[in-house]
Amino acid sequence: MTPSLAIIGAGMGGLTLAAALHQHGFDVRVYEQAAHFVRLGAGIQMSPNAMRVLRGIGLEPRIRATAFQPRSWTNREWDTGELTNELPLGAEAEAKYGAPYLLMHRGDLHASLVSRIPAERIALGKKLVDLDWRGDGVTLSFADGTNARADAVIAADGIHSRTREQWLGAETANYTGRVAYRTTFPAALLKGFSLDECCKWWGPDRHIVIYYVTASRDEVYFVTSLPEPEFTVESWSATGDLDTLRGAFTGFHEQVQRVVHACPSVHKWAIVDRNPLPRWGEGRMVLLGDAAHPMTQYMAQGAATAMEDAVLLSRCIAATGDEMPAAFRRYERIRRERTSQIQGTSQQNTWMRHATDADWVYGYDAWTAPLDPVPSHAA
Repeated sequence: MTPSLAIIGAGMGGLTLAAALHQHGFDVRVYEQAAHFVRLGAGIQMSPNAMRVLRGIGLEPRIRATAFQPRSWTNREWDTGELTNELPLGAEAEAKYGAPYLLMHRGDLHASLVSRIPAERIALGKKLVDLDWRGDGVTLSFADGTNARADAVIAADGIHSRTREQWLGAETANYTGRVAYRTTFPAALLKGFSLDECCKWWGPDRHIVIYYVTASRDEVYFVTSLPEPEFTVESWSATGDLDTLRGAFTGFHEQVQRVVHACPSVHKWAIVDRNPLPRWGEGRMVLLGDAAHPMTQYMAQGAATAMEDAVLLSRCIAATGDEMPAAFRRYERIRRERTSQIQGTSQQNTWMRHATDADWVYGYDAWTAPLDPVPSHAA
């Protein structure tokens, strides 16, 4: 009998896993605490390793039709605009890595992933309050008073994972003392001013990344990192003060000035991470994405690594059959080294400032990466 699988969280990792497992023919259901999905004002970079994931679940044509493919990723000094590094993208990167590097709106990616999962397999308004995975199966209890049963559970519920908290106890995230302002806005507000297609502007103690998120270049996105140690709100929907944002980038290059003065509103959140976990799961429960290995946004690999996790986990489940604990341990063994390397590299916030070897990140293919042998004692 095909095992039933519950996924907690309908973010990029959880939805990718659901789509991949659905392709394998598994009985999978996603439980999401939000009452409905919202197109938040955020961009996202789908590097070639992430695009291979999307290709494998049939989404590449849809993504290509709406996303923006930049010719390069430029890195510049904050005030003079001096070029410190330029990574060729466009056709050159696609030829090198076998997949494109695309920029898009996070909401468009989310909607694309939702489209690959039957609607009846996603339950909204399901805030997890309790989870029991230590018996023969798994029982999920939600704030609305309902319960659900499954043979195993994957927690893709983010950096504030309720599952991880129940398993390992309450833990305070590591506040970095830095905040991110971010928003998308119509490019028409720039009144024809020309921007680099994708650029990171490096200041002494702060930076801003600016790029287009649509194929027609009619929408612009930016995200910052700057010191503001007193701010500890982690909500992606918290509103930021425009005057504070604009003041923080006084003296930056004209491109930056035009962007921060053109945007009509901005969101703001504290940048946090967590200490590495000794394990990612126990028995019939395992963590995925930010629940297992949260990382700063400085490599634009948070969603990509969660999506890679999803593919490798789906392959381990398909290869191991109904022995979920063995599949979960196998997945953790395969993924721990790579995610730790990306997590540590991202924390340094030096990625792409100068000439950088990106092959180990962008050349990875989650669909063909080797699955290590299952130890004879696994069960």
